Amino acid sequence: MVRTVGVEEELLLVDPDSGEARALSTAVLALAEKDAEGESAFESELHRQQLEFATHPCREMDEIADAVHRWRAEAIRHAADVGASVAALATSPLPVSPTIGTGERYDWMAERYGLTAQEQLTCGCHVHVSVESDEEGVAVLDRIRGWLPVLLALSANSPFWQAQDTQYASYRSRVWGRWPSAGPVELHGSAERYHEQVKALVGTGVLKDEGMVYFDARLSANYPTVEVRIADVCLDPADTVLLATLVRALVETAAREWRAGEPPLDTEVALLRVASWQSARSGLEDRLIHPRTLRPEPAADVLQALVAHVRDALEDSGDLKAAQEALAALERRGNGARVQREILERTGSLRDTVAECVRITAG
Repeated sequence: MVRTVGVEEELLLVDPDSGEARALSTAVLALAEKDAEGESAFESELHRQQLEFATHPCREMDEIADAVHRWRAEAIRHAADVGASVAALATSPLPVSPTIGTGERYDWMAERYGLTAQEQLTCGCHVHVSVESDEEGVAVLDRIRGWLPVLLALSANSPFWQAQDTQYASYRSRVWGRWPSAGPVELHGSAERYHEQVKALVGTGVLKDEGMVYFDARLSANYPTVEVRIADVCLDPADTVLLATLVRALVETAAREWRAGEPPLDTEVALLRVASWQSARSGLEDRLIHPRTLRPEPAADVLQALVAHVRDALEDSGDLKAAQEALAALERRGNGARVQREILERTGSLRDTVAECVRITAG
């Protein structure tokens, strides 16, 4: 049975004229709730300049593509009704003073974390893949950790911060890393150990609850899934589908390794952090840290190593050809960071950069 996959995308609300981020999520969410037939796909986020949608679980990648296009279009439609546009940007290129959302949870986070919470206007993409049990899920987490930085490089879409070029492809990941529970973690070994660690983290009082366990990949607290959280939101919806395809294949490959008795690589957390830093810094424009050799190799070679690693799973799900074609298109076009920089170089204007990204967001 092919595993189900679902996607959560966080989107930026921007002014259609100035390109600046606008705190209008409350109004957009109200329209979406009113318009929804049943449960709305949209949710609030920490800041009122952003909103999130979640697809239903899907077995076919064509379904994921349709769902991503549909909910981006719905977000665009509702935002237009309140005078805003929608951009799939992982950070705002233009200066912004983020506005914390309302509610007890967000109040607690703002008080507890101060400037870290205030500055966290970042948009990510989370991919959920079904697992049969927590034990299988933790076995998957232990076996995919080395490949997660490659997914960050693929999705990198946040080169600008407060109107400056950060020199990073994914500055969102650097900002996100300020949370005390964010990033890579050591091998868990078992579901029991995983849950003990989560319980211990929450028990410190530093985190409000289990929802603040911001590992690069974790067991979902609400669904029987592994949730991969390392990626920037992708500018082009085709890259979101590619990301979901590769994540599902990684999960399936890891589960097969576990069932075959193959142990996970015991890569030190410090090396995983360095690999993520390299991915955030260069995206696909330079070298990446190869998960097996732990040495810098050309990004194109590491991407091909990822495809080779999950090839059997891609073939079995019928996704190999589509994944290869999508990856080739991404390498030609570049990820969101490269596209943003090319637009700025061509237009000389961050406002025009945002406007063009609004168009690309719609697909």
